[in-house]
Amino acid sequence: MTDTLGHSAIAYPPACTFTQPDWDCLSHQWFPVAVAADVQNAPVAARLLDIDLVLYRSGEGVVVARDQCPHRGMLLSRGWVAGDQIICPYHGLHFDGQGRCTAIPSQPDAVIPERMALTLFPIVERFGLIWTSLASQAPLLPAFEAWDNPAFQQIVCPVIDIAGAPGRQVEGFLDVSHFAWAHTTTFGDRNNPVVPDYTVQRTERGLKAEYVSNVSNYGPALRHLAPNDFLWRRTFEVFPPFSARLVVDFPDDGQLWILNAASPVSARQTRLFCPIARNVDLDTPVEAVRAFNLNVFNEDRVLVESQRPRDLPLDGQEVHIAADRTSVAYRRLLKQMGLALTFAG
Repeated sequence: MTDTLGHSAIAYPPACTFTQPDWDCLSHQWFPVAVAADVQNAPVAARLLDIDLVLYRSGEGVVVARDQCPHRGMLLSRGWVAGDQIICPYHGLHFDGQGRCTAIPSQPDAVIPERMALTLFPIVERFGLIWTSLASQAPLLPAFEAWDNPAFQQIVCPVIDIAGAPGRQVEGFLDVSHFAWAHTTTFGDRNNPVVPDYTVQRTERGLKAEYVSNVSNYGPALRHLAPNDFLWRRTFEVFPPFSARLVVDFPDDGQLWILNAASPVSARQTRLFCPIARNVDLDTPVEAVRAFNLNVFNEDRVLVESQRPRDLPLDGQEVHIAADRTSVAYRRLLKQMGLALTFAG
């Protein structure tokens, strides 16, 4: 785990897809922007809240900066890293891990202007991901205790890009009534669509919902591993605005922890990061686990991309059913944060 702080915040960007009140609220939140293992000694491009970012590792740790050279606005993600410095591909300017320009090759003896510096953002490396915020220096990440438990295996699942709003994706993750209809190739069963009554409560951080049913978390090929009378407990916790955790209780004290962290690339583009931790079925190869979860995510992705309106309505225009109590509480929570989640253009 690495925690470092940057030193800059930025203003509401031109042509932003979020309204300014929503953007102002979200810019103070923390979101994942890359898988930690993908950030090495080459620049990695990312985008958060309509702001282009570049990530790379220096001797001082991971750097997250605005993907824009202060000289002529070149994308630094098209450059390269030499030693501890990122180099702009347009004029060869060098920048160190603190964002300072250390060399202007065309004028080696010139005094470098103080303003010739990168816009840096704070960074936390945790749960196999790189997290950042555009405005906040105080990291407040979801709770995911199993990631640090030596009895659990930790896996970072493949990243999924979704042409849909992050609020829609998170709400889908919390939705227990879609299992039988959306996840028929993974764990859902259309012969078992009934949603038993369940409870939702407010927590200090957000929401908690406990849902118990006989819907197995195994795919069809593995359902024989669960006792016939076993009841599956799924405990959801919401960490607003766009993260949620699911703990699935398996037979024999097994557990699967899933962190659903939806990163708002733009108002209607989401990059989903999903670390998992498990102490069950440890003989199943990691790649098989990644493939199964990728299938689950893609089943959800198709649905999120097909919803209209594409934004998550917080104004009561959609009709709810009893099984939606988590969704209703989630929407209420976002409104209380001051969000409207309406598209700006």
